Amino acid sequence: MKICSATAPSNIALIKYMGKTSHTVNTPANASISLTLDHLLSEVEIHDSESATDSWQPLIKEGWTAPELSEKGQARFLKHFAKLKEHFGIDGSYQVLSANNFPSDCGIASSASSFAALTLAAFELAKVKGSAEAESTSMKQLSELSRQGSGSSCRSLYTPWALWRHEYAEPVEGLPADLEHQVIILNDEKKEVSSSEAHKRVTTSPSFEGRIERAESRLESLLTGLGSGDWKQVSDICLVEFEDMHELFETSEPSFSYRTDDSRKVVEMVKSFWQENGDGPAPTMDAGANVHLLWRADQALQAAEFAASLPDDFQVVASPGLAGD
Repeated sequence: MKICSATAPSNIALIKYMGKTSHTVNTPANASISLTLDHLLSEVEIHDSESATDSWQPLIKEGWTAPELSEKGQARFLKHFAKLKEHFGIDGSYQVLSANNFPSDCGIASSASSFAALTLAAFELAKVKGSAEAESTSMKQLSELSRQGSGSSCRSLYTPWALWRHEYAEPVEGLPADLEHQVIILNDEKKEVSSSEAHKRVTTSPSFEGRIERAESRLESLLTGLGSGDWKQVSDICLVEFEDMHELFETSEPSFSYRTDDSRKVVEMVKSFWQENGDGPAPTMDAGANVHLLWRADQALQAAEFAASLPDDFQVVASPGLAGD
């Protein structure tokens, strides 16, 4: 029987979190800022269980995708749940179910949304169980707890913008709250190199030297551009930042790449769109092959024009303001 449930959104970082000062508790080497993607969600349900141990299973829900977690992935998810239970003083064993309304493990931050949803569901369970710890828990503390399961999940607790510097993320005020999002899904298969492994390998790249300083400098420039409405500056910084991150992947030891010919094609199309129109989206990529595009609210027609120019086999998933709903 279901006891409680929670949902949490994905997020897309414009200044990337790549490299850790601690791989055990996911503390970042540099600050990152993200836009929350409220239309891309994970849901976690917690059920009673007669088993002696916690267990996970996919949540079957119409219109949602049940993730295919490996034994290692299940163990990681349940390990975080165990930490949350210990923190809140929750006894007993439970069945944890989860699902996403978008593809997982392919560079759309399903880890962020699923671990954030798990943290929020455990918080709801704690309140149902009368946990004294839950009564005094703040959103900042929940962000810190969620980070320990998946670093970027700490940003998924805030909308529309979250800034993460050290142990927890915080909301950012005064930035555009009406940006629209498209993701061009070029590969929805599970990536061969996990984000956790990528964090380890990037430090072996010769280009990692100076990475922290580059990211921090771009963060300040991005905040200035977003605050002033200089969209070209925002787009240029987003482009340089994600290309910097992917170059780290491709020059690490051993090297690897998430970018595909299709990824590069979409990015080149974005550059051409800007040249032809004097305006366009702010592009970015996460640790995967798929390309994310951010558009201002007044660019809906441009977004539709760009989507229509893509090859027919490129899947486009858009936020409600661009989806024609």
